[in-house]
Amino acid sequence: MAGLALAALIGLTWLLRSPPSPEPASAVVAAGPSNVAPAQGRAQVVQVPGHVPNATCLSCHADQAAQWRGSHHARAMAAPGPETVSANFNATRFTDRNGAAQFSLRDGRYGVRTEGPDGKPADFDVAYTFGVAPLQQYLITLPGGRLQPLQVAWDLPRARWFHLLPNEKAPPGDVLHWSGRYQTANTMCLSCHTTGFEKRYDAQADSFASVWTEPNVSCQSCHGPGERHVSWAQGKARGVAAAPGDNRGLTVDFRQAGARGQVDVCSACHSRRTELTATGVPGEPRLNHYLPSLLMPGLYHPDGQQLDEVFVDGSFRQSKMYRMGVGCTDCHEPHGGKLKASGNAVCTQCHAPQANERFPSAAGSFDDTRHHRHPAGSSGAQCVACHMPAKTYMRIQDRPDHSLRVPRPDLSVRLGTPDACTGCHTDRRPQWAADQIARWYGPGRRQEPHFGDILAAARAGRPGSADALAGLAGDPAQAGIVRATALEMLRPEPRAGDMVRIESTRDADPEIRAAAAASLEGLPPAARLSAALPLLKDPILAVRIAAARSLSSLPSARIDAAARPAFDAAVAEYIAAQSVSLDMTGARLNLAVIHQNLGNGSAAEEHYLAALRIDPDFTPARANLAQFYAGQGRRADAERILREGLKRLPDLGELQYSLGLVLAEDGRLPEAAQALRKAARLLPQRARVHYNLGLALQQLGERDEAETALLRAQQLDPNDPSLAYALAVFNAQAGRMNKVQEWVAVLRTLSPNDPRLAHFAQRSSSPR
Repeated sequence: MAGLALAALIGLTWLLRSPPSPEPASAVVAAGPSNVAPAQGRAQVVQVPGHVPNATCLSCHADQAAQWRGSHHARAMAAPGPETVSANFNATRFTDRNGAAQFSLRDGRYGVRTEGPDGKPADFDVAYTFGVAPLQQYLITLPGGRLQPLQVAWDLPRARWFHLLPNEKAPPGDVLHWSGRYQTANTMCLSCHTTGFEKRYDAQADSFASVWTEPNVSCQSCHGPGERHVSWAQGKARGVAAAPGDNRGLTVDFRQAGARGQVDVCSACHSRRTELTATGVPGEPRLNHYLPSLLMPGLYHPDGQQLDEVFVDGSFRQSKMYRMGVGCTDCHEPHGGKLKASGNAVCTQCHAPQANERFPSAAGSFDDTRHHRHPAGSSGAQCVACHMPAKTYMRIQDRPDHSLRVPRPDLSVRLGTPDACTGCHTDRRPQWAADQIARWYGPGRRQEPHFGDILAAARAGRPGSADALAGLAGDPAQAGIVRATALEMLRPEPRAGDMVRIESTRDADPEIRAAAAASLEGLPPAARLSAALPLLKDPILAVRIAAARSLSSLPSARIDAAARPAFDAAVAEYIAAQSVSLDMTGARLNLAVIHQNLGNGSAAEEHYLAALRIDPDFTPARANLAQFYAGQGRRADAERILREGLKRLPDLGELQYSLGLVLAEDGRLPEAAQALRKAARLLPQRARVHYNLGLALQQLGERDEAETALLRAQQLDPNDPSLAYALAVFNAQAGRMNKVQEWVAVLRTLSPNDPRLAHFAQRSSSPR
C-alpha cells in the first residue's frame, strides 16, 4: 500500500511489565558459603583467580572487620540458621489472594509449603536468607540451578509475613510468579549479594551453574582481588621493599581513586544497570562492565525523581554534590555502611557557617529556622525531609532520593511529579506549597529553568521538544546523566540535534559519548559514518559497542576496508556483551536487531523467538518479529505472531498498530482500518498512528474521517514534513487548491529542499 510503511520498533528494550527488582537487575544464582556444607542443589563455592579467603582480609584489618560484620553487606546472603533467619518459621502461615504459604522448622531445616511452578502445593527447603532489614527474603532452589526468592517475605519491624506483590496477578508460569523468570536471583540479584559471582548460564540447556567466592558482599567486592595485596603485606613483614608504583598491591586504592572513582565502585551494585561483561572488576571504568540506566520513563519521573526501583547511583549523579566532588564516604562510613553522623550533623559537615576546606562554597547557616522554616528539632527541620524525600519500595523500605534536590513545588505543579512539601503535608496540594515558598522567599526564590520541563515535553511528544532536547544535550551546566538522557531521547528523532549528537561523541564523559554514539543511528549515512567510525576505537567498551550498533544498519559496502577490522571487532564485542544475559528478553532483542541489521536473518529470528519464549508478553520482540516477517514477505507469519500477542493483551496499542500496518501491506484495507482505529484509540498521542489511519481511510474513500485523522496527526507533530505533504496530497485529490497551497507552504517552511515540492510546483503551473 503506497505511503504506508511498517513501524520501526527496532532497538526498543523496555519491558511492558517491568519485573520488580529486589536488587539491581542483572544476575541469578546457586552456590554455598565456605563454612557450611552445600545443601542439595547448591553449586559449590569456587576460588576466583586473584581472590583470597575473606578471613585473610579480616585477620589483618581488625577495626574494619568489626564494622563490616555488623553491616548489611556482611549479611546480604547467608545459609539459614538461628543466627541468620529473622522470620518465625515455627508452624506459621500466611494467606492472601495469591494463595497460602505454610512455614516450618524441622531438624534444623527451614521449609515452606506453597504453590510451586506447576501450580500444585509442594514442600520447599530454604537455601539462603536474603537481606537483613527492614525485610528478609528466602531463596528456594529449583531445577536448572535456579535460586528463586519467595514473594512472601518477613517484615522485621512488625514481626509478620507479608506479600511483596499483593496486587499482581501472576499465576504459575507467569514471569512474575515467585518461580518465574523475572524473579530468578541468578539473573536479578546475586551479582550484588555475593563476592566473585559468576552466573554461568547455559542457554542451550536453559540452566545455571552459578558460583561465587563469598555468600555476602565482602572486602574484595569493593577493593578487588586481594592476592597481590596479601603478597605485599607478607613481603613487608619480611622486610622486602615493594616495587616502585606497586601501590601496596591494591587493585583499588580509594585514597587515590577520588570521589568519582569511589562512586564508580559503589555504583556497580547501587544502580539500575545492564551488564556488559560476565564479571566486573572493581577499579576499572564502570562503562567497561556496566551500562547504568538513564532518566527514562518508567524508571524516573521527568524531573529526575526516583520512580521505579533505581537504587541510588542515577539519582546521586544528577546532584550538585556529585559534580562538586562529594563521594559516598563523605556521608557513609565505608565498612559498616552507617551514616557518619546522626540527623542534620551529616549535612553540617559542609553546610555550616564554618566552611569545610574541601567544599568552601557549601558554607552557610542552613540548620536554622530562617532556612528550613520549621520548628527546630521537628521532622520538618531535618535536611533529608526536604532535600532527600523517601519513596517506599518492596512495600516497607523507605529509600531517600539521593539527587539532593532543592524542593520545587512549582515544578511539581507543572509536571505532576511528587513534591517534598506535600509528601509530609498530605492534606495539601503542590500549589499550596508553591504559594507558601513564594511568600517565604519572595521573587528571588529558586525558579530557574529545570530539565524536567524539557524531558516531560519530549515524553509527551509536544511540538518543539526535539529541539529543546538538543539544547539540553549540549548544555555543559547540566549533569552528565541528564545530557545523556536527552541524547537517548533524541535517538529516534530524525529532525533535530544532528550537530549536538556529533559534538557529544567527543565529550570527556564516557556516559555522554555512549549515549551520543547510540543516537547517531538517526543521522544520514555520511554523517553517521564520520561521527561513529572514530568511536569504534574508544577506550570505553560501552562507547565502542554503541557505535557498532549505530553503524550496523548501514549497507555493508558503506564501511570501507580500512575501518572494517575495527567495526568487526566492535560488533563482536556488542554480541559478547548481549550474550552475558541470554536469559533475559532485552539481550535477546538486541541480538536479534543487530543480526537483522547485518543480514543474518535466521539468527535474528532465533533471538526474537527466544525472547518470546522467555516472556510471551515482551511487546518489542513481538512487534519487531512481525516487522521482520513482513519485510521478508511472510505476512501470514507476521499476522499470526501479532494476533497471538493480542489474544494475550487485546488492548495493547502497539500490537494493534503493527497489525494494522501488516494488514494494509497485505491489501486488506477494511481490516487494516479497523485495527488502526483501535490503535488510535489506545495510542491517542502517537502522530504516526493517526497518519497511517488517515492514509488507509483515504484509500477506502472515507474522506471525512481520513482528513480528521491526518489533521490530528499534524496537530500532534506539526514539525513532520510528511504530514504536511500528506495533507497537501489529500486536498489536491479533493480539488481544494487553496488548501493545497497552505500545506505546500508549511512543507516548504519545514523542508525547504524537499524534492516533493517540485511535484506541486509542476501541478500549479500546468494548464487546468
